[in-house]
Amino acid sequence: MFNELMVSSSCLSSAGNRRPVTCLIMDGVLSFAADVAEEMGIPFIYFRTVGACSFWANFCIPEVILAGEVPLKGKGVDLQTYRKKKENGPSVDDPGFQTIKTETRRSTRARALILNTFEDLEGPILSQIRNHCPNLFSIGPLHTQLKARLEAESNSSSNQSGSFWEEDRSCVTWLDSQPAKSVIYVSFGSVTVMTRDELMEFWYGLVNSGKRFLWVMRPESIAGQDGEGQIPGALEEGKKERGYMVGWAPQEEVLAHPAIGGFLTHSGWNSTLESIVTGVPMICWPYFADQTINSRFVSEIWKLGLDMKDTCDRAIVEKMVRDLMEVRKDEFQQRANEMAKLAKQAVNDGGSSFCNLNRLIDFMKSMIV
Repeated sequence: MFNELMVSSSCLSSAGNRRPVTCLIMDGVLSFAADVAEEMGIPFIYFRTVGACSFWANFCIPEVILAGEVPLKGKGVDLQTYRKKKENGPSVDDPGFQTIKTETRRSTRARALILNTFEDLEGPILSQIRNHCPNLFSIGPLHTQLKARLEAESNSSSNQSGSFWEEDRSCVTWLDSQPAKSVIYVSFGSVTVMTRDELMEFWYGLVNSGKRFLWVMRPESIAGQDGEGQIPGALEEGKKERGYMVGWAPQEEVLAHPAIGGFLTHSGWNSTLESIVTGVPMICWPYFADQTINSRFVSEIWKLGLDMKDTCDRAIVEKMVRDLMEVRKDEFQQRANEMAKLAKQAVNDGGSSFCNLNRLIDFMKSMIV
């Protein structure tokens, strides 16, 4: 139906005085849109919202299957770093698995590929991807790239928000009264849902760590029915000592606040990049999709924090918070500061992402006949 609608309509072609569409930028998993573009002879570029590490892992799935590594064999295999709470690993017949494998592999059909990352963060992986997608443009971190360009043009700071939820700015006022690097920010994004038991394990782990915390907790983020999904009263009462809770927060502003010393995150790619840019070390509790790979890279490759995998135990939460905020604080903060500097350099005039965005614009112009 989509194909018929787009082909039969005039929205992609010249009509009257309207200029024809000469290039389409589309999500890299929307192959039906690419089919329409090919049918109409319109060049298209894929934009993927995951990092290069996740993209490359998914791109290599056919080789992994051919090598007999999937499905995984044996009993008691630790799959926490691959897929949350799946004892036997991914099935090659799973529709979601097949979609990821097929759509990622078809990225080579596009004229170019855009990734929201930067060379100093994922350079070696980007080099591997370019062997298959030579016109690869790494132009991230995009949220910082936008701010840098807007500020350069207007000579003033930009603090725009694209949030779908109303931000509770009272948390910023609370942060203003906290010591530097003393607060761990806790947010599991806009999709993650946890059980009541998991919630309480995190709660006791945070409280027992003795560290200050700012916790973003969407009301619908707790699994349950008939009132079980509501935030327990014990949390509301217990937060008064060292914690502060809000339904949603201005995350970029919070992460950039001097009081923030760590980020307990679900490892979504946007949150990961926002934490990297602000130089905030992370504790990662991945939920699904690319988050397990992001979490692994944060801890094992980039050395920017700790990977909790899918473990949810108050003793582990307490230990990791103390390790990040106290025991190994200097180690993680130094590495985070180094990467933040590189991220900002990438989007400033002359940086890799700054130049790649200009190159992307020139590439698109070159396709105009």
